[in-house]
Amino acid sequence: MSPGIVAAAYSARAAEYTSLLGSMESTHPADRELVRSWAPGLSGKVIDAGCGPGQWTNFLHSLGVEVEGVDFVPEFIETAGQLHPDVAFTLGTLERLPTPDQSLAGILAWYSVIHTHPKDIDRVLGEFARCVKPDGSLLLGFFEGASVEEFPHAVAPAWFWPIAEMRTRLLGAGFEVVDTYSRADPGVRPHAAIVARRMEH
Repeated sequence: MSPGIVAAAYSARAAEYTSLLGSMESTHPADRELVRSWAPGLSGKVIDAGCGPGQWTNFLHSLGVEVEGVDFVPEFIETAGQLHPDVAFTLGTLERLPTPDQSLAGILAWYSVIHTHPKDIDRVLGEFARCVKPDGSLLLGFFEGASVEEFPHAVAPAWFWPIAEMRTRLLGAGFEVVDTYSRADPGVRPHAAIVARRMEH
């Protein structure tokens, strides 16, 4: 599914999504702790790539991180700016983030790549690598599965990824995996996260 179709699907349901998932109260405590523990290692600007209505961007801001939220859904950017007026939000795509080469201390991509078709994932991870300076950090959240497999997400088709396969894709893009996390709660899809370091060019 093309990014434009995914963006249109989220635009149509932006208010509903924000109501259900647009606050930190809707996030899992383990996820909050992971992001909280990741933040102190960041020295410089960070982009929350695929920020949605901005709850994670604002969370990083509250931790003292210099952060900007980026999303390709105009309704999300407008809502995020209204909800978090002290935080910067910009319209942009995962394939072309609005930042110069090697300018970022880190990128948070929290479930923002789940709709990226497997044939396009290397391009997105390569864009992350372009933007992050050597030794900078990427925190990537996604749905974990035994194989790369499509599933019917509520908004648009999405993909499960095995951690090992995502690790391989990250390595190919120029990242070294620092740590991995898995969480399987009853009644919901398995979650995974990877912290990766941008290797020297």
